Amino acid sequence: MLKKSFFALLIIGAFACSNQEKTTPEETASPMHQHEEAKAVKYTPDMVINAKDYTCGMPVTAGISDTSHYEGKAYGFCSPECMAEFKKDPAAAIAKK
Repeated sequence: MLKKSFFALLIIGAFACSNQEKTTPEETASPMHQHEEAKAVKYTPDMVINAKDYTCGMPVTAGISDTSHYEGKAYGFCSPECMAEFKKDPAAAIAKK
């Protein structure tokens, strides 16, 4: 009796999983999905203009945690805190380099 109940639940579970909602290519290309994909972009040192974090001086080759765009250029930072400091006065941070 226990085996029959187990197999019945197993079969029900298999059918429940196979009936999940399927998305069409048009749905996955919606602006919402594109925005989620855009957030997943991982910046590399060759994608940013600076070799060092303008706030703390750390080389961006050590890892880019966050980025900011200023005057059409992408800048990489080791942390969100360094990026926030840069955003307070980007022109002054760039001039200091």
